[in-house]
Parts: sequence; C-alpha cells; structure tokens
Amino acid sequence: MNMKVTPTRLDGVLLIEPKVFEDDRGAFYESYSKIKLGAFGISMDFVQDNHTLSRRGVLRGLHFQTDRPQAKLVRVTRGEVFDVAVDIRKGSPTFGQWVGVHLSAENRMQMFIPKGFAHGFCVLSEWAEFLYKCSDYYSPAGDAGILWNDPDIGIDWPVRDPLLSDKDRNHPRLRDLPETGRA
Repeated sequence: MNMKVTPTRLDGVLLIEPKVFEDDRGAFYESYSKIKLGAFGISMDFVQDNHTLSRRGVLRGLHFQTDRPQAKLVRVTRGEVFDVAVDIRKGSPTFGQWVGVHLSAENRMQMFIPKGFAHGFCVLSEWAEFLYKCSDYYSPAGDAGILWNDPDIGIDWPVRDPLLSDKDRNHPRLRDLPETGRA
C-alpha cells in the first residue's frame, strides 16, 4: 500500500500519510486513491473540491453543514496549517472533543474528517493553500459553525489573535446550538 492511515482519538477521524517517491528529479506520490482509501473505510464519492489561499494568522472555522453534512479529505499544497476536527455527533462518547494536527506541503499529511464533525484551521506559514475534497455539495441554507474559541471545547490554537471573518467571529458556542445544528 502506498499510504499509511492512522486513527486519531476521535472515531472516524484519520491521518493519512502518502508514500513519497523522491529522486534527483523531484517527488511523486498519490494524494488520492478511492480503492486504497476504501480499504480504510473512506468509500464515499467526493463531489466537490474546494481550494483556499490564506495568509499567516487566518483562522477559518469551525464549520459544518446541517442539511447536507460533508465528509472532508483535507491537505495543504503550500505552507502549513494547524487543522482541527470537533466531534458534534449526538450521543458520541467524544462529543465536544477535538483533535488537531499540523498539515503542510512539506509533510504531505492529510486528514479525513467524516460527517458529524465541525472543521477549522489556522495558517502558520506566510501563506497556505488548503484543499478539501467534499462528499456533498455546499448548501448555503445549511451553513453553520461553532465559535472558534469556545471554552467548553478548549482548542489549543497556536495563534492568539487570529484574522477571522465576521461570520466566524460570531458563531455560537457548541452548547448554544439548537438540536438541529448537531449531527
């Protein structure tokens, strides 16, 4: 197999490390293989790719969709980010818990975030390009989020005064979400 898949402490959230072939010409690796990832339970069809370019200190998140939940396979192609998934699944033993990892163009790591999780990241490098493969289409009507610094979740972000959109600055806390806003 040309990739290593490691479970995190949150059920379903996986770290994916591709096998990289390097020589004097450069490097090659598979960033996605439906068959190979399917062996680890990642078997949905991804229907939309998103690509962001953000500068140092930008924090995007914590986002999810209420009516068309999305699983995401995320990676960085330029720079470095701290990437976070928060369990928002009703009845989950890890509800409200988070996992965070450093993803970078250099380490080529990816994170798989299943449906039922909020997602966000902050940029640690001068610039970062971040790619998402999504299992469903974006739905403006179901666009939702959780406050990035919700004290009940306690994410240890590596930035203290992030650059936020107005939307991200004003998301509710997890405990204030209506029942319909939880997976």
